[in-house]
Amino acid sequence: MFLKPLFLLELMPKKNLNQFFEKFLKQDSLFINKKAMSASFVPDQISHRDEQINQIAQILAPALKLEKPSNLFIYGKTGTGKTLSVKYTTENILEVAKENNIPIKVIYINCKLKKVADTTYRLIAEIARYYGKTIPATGLPTDEVYNIFFSALDEKEQLLLLVLDEIDQLVKKTGDEIIYNLTRINSELKNSQISLIGISNDLMFANHIDPRVKSSLSEEELIFPPYNALQIQDILRKRAKESFKEGKIDDGVIPKCAAYAAREHGDARRAIDLLRVAGELAEREHAQKVEIKHIDLAEKKIERDRIVDIVKTQPKQFQATLYSIFRLLYNKHKKRMIFTGDIYDIYKEKCPDMGLRPITQRRISDIIAELDMLGLINAKVVSKGRFGRTREIQLAIPTHLLDKINNLLIKELEINV
Repeated sequence: MFLKPLFLLELMPKKNLNQFFEKFLKQDSLFINKKAMSASFVPDQISHRDEQINQIAQILAPALKLEKPSNLFIYGKTGTGKTLSVKYTTENILEVAKENNIPIKVIYINCKLKKVADTTYRLIAEIARYYGKTIPATGLPTDEVYNIFFSALDEKEQLLLLVLDEIDQLVKKTGDEIIYNLTRINSELKNSQISLIGISNDLMFANHIDPRVKSSLSEEELIFPPYNALQIQDILRKRAKESFKEGKIDDGVIPKCAAYAAREHGDARRAIDLLRVAGELAEREHAQKVEIKHIDLAEKKIERDRIVDIVKTQPKQFQATLYSIFRLLYNKHKKRMIFTGDIYDIYKEKCPDMGLRPITQRRISDIIAELDMLGLINAKVVSKGRFGRTREIQLAIPTHLLDKINNLLIKELEINV
């Protein structure tokens, strides 16, 4: 028998809850098409990315003659239109291929998703499923999974464009051997060919992979610059026109959204999320339109959710490093500024409590650089003369979230305090 959650019974009687949902159904929505504000939405036209889309198109165009395009690697900060531009271009390629009976296949995989690309086995199994192959979640040798995929790919003449979004996350989890194998697969195929399109938010990613992998992967590289505030405003106005009913957004809302996003390194996705969440918050309070106060509320909510999600999804060694930084910067003996060596001393001391085997100080230094890139800390490289170089570190997490993140790290690392 299905049991109603007790907290719901205590919070609101069934009759009142039904009345709430009935009232919600009758409420006039501010939106006409909320899907246009989602990350997966591909508009008919991509604004302010003509040059980049043309370059992607030129690189991938040989696929329409069943000639293998160069592997393509795309860099850029979050929200600069990388994924959108690749999806837009590949969708157009597929349309032309369908009209002309050209056997092209596009597979898009987000490598940040758990249970999809967190091991070599799971990634290759996921790709094989696009060819109708049923592979168990575990149990087969990885070599056998590779063979199933290779056989399915080479059954008939075709060209595969494999898009690996957030490819840096894949390499972080599995190492770079899988990338090497995928780029070398064409020498073993008789009927088909594969081209790799890697997308990364980490501008320094290629510097951290094996040189032989880099030489085979990065045949073509493309960097997406951040949007400026005026470009973000234009993007927002076009999305808002598709998403919201006319007159439901107050003057000043879109410029403020754009200003927030421009401050965050030209992140258009963040601006779109901000406007969507502001619309949802306005609806919850039965407002007639989205006002500037809803943008401020949405900013706080997104910032909280984003940071919590980032910290939760990091590997244990990343969480342990961040916890060590918290121990130094966020307790009753807190310092204003700390260095890599300070963090490593605390990290080594706390590893037994966290059930972790200590890694090297050099690897901790790499993790600190990645935490800086994620925006959780500010790490500034400084010279100490003949003693070499180190990093000055400060927390970049908003003050109102420090307690929440500290408690989250303690819970995730199962530390007894």
